[in-house]
Amino acid sequence: MVDEVKVPADNRNEGLGGYQHMRRIVIAVLVVVLFCALLFGQSTFPPDTWMHESIEMFGVLLIFLGIVGRLWSTLYIGGRKSSEVVTGGPYSITRNPLYLFSTVAAAGVGAQIGSFSGIILFALLCAGAFQIVILREERYLKGVLGAPYAAYLAKVPRFFPNLSLYQEGDTGSFKPRLLLNTLLDGLVFLVALPAFELIDGAQQSGVLPVLFRLP
Repeated sequence: MVDEVKVPADNRNEGLGGYQHMRRIVIAVLVVVLFCALLFGQSTFPPDTWMHESIEMFGVLLIFLGIVGRLWSTLYIGGRKSSEVVTGGPYSITRNPLYLFSTVAAAGVGAQIGSFSGIILFALLCAGAFQIVILREERYLKGVLGAPYAAYLAKVPRFFPNLSLYQEGDTGSFKPRLLLNTLLDGLVFLVALPAFELIDGAQQSGVLPVLFRLP
């Protein structure tokens, strides 16, 4: 289901562009923080133990789930965020599936420490940072989309999904370029895998200092 509200295109693009710029800044800061944490942190489980390896593999699954979820969300939103209230697919169970699945992928990156705490801390850090962007976007979209968006806010949770609300809906006019951009963005999470294997080796050889350990 999609409710449409006619809003001048220039106003929509200019307004939402500012929030998208802020979102990129938030993500860039997160990437730096997460990289530093992984660079100097280590799990209390030694790298060659089954527990450490199991946590890392679980993290890989989270990363792939996050990437697939972001692609699924892009199929529905397709550049329509500032012109229509999209309520189908992932947007029927959570208002911010792109942020949700990015948080899932970030948790998978945190798991590459081989630590349960890394999963939780990375997820909380990512979700908390996204809340800043989400709240500002909501205020903007309330003014742009009006009553249909207000009704959507009242029905669908902001972040944590309510699976009982799921409706398939439609994807509108599909834009392959947007899907490709989302895929390329998501591949950044996969880069973490070989990078953190190198970090593990550098820490074990003493090249990199271990400043803290996480259970």
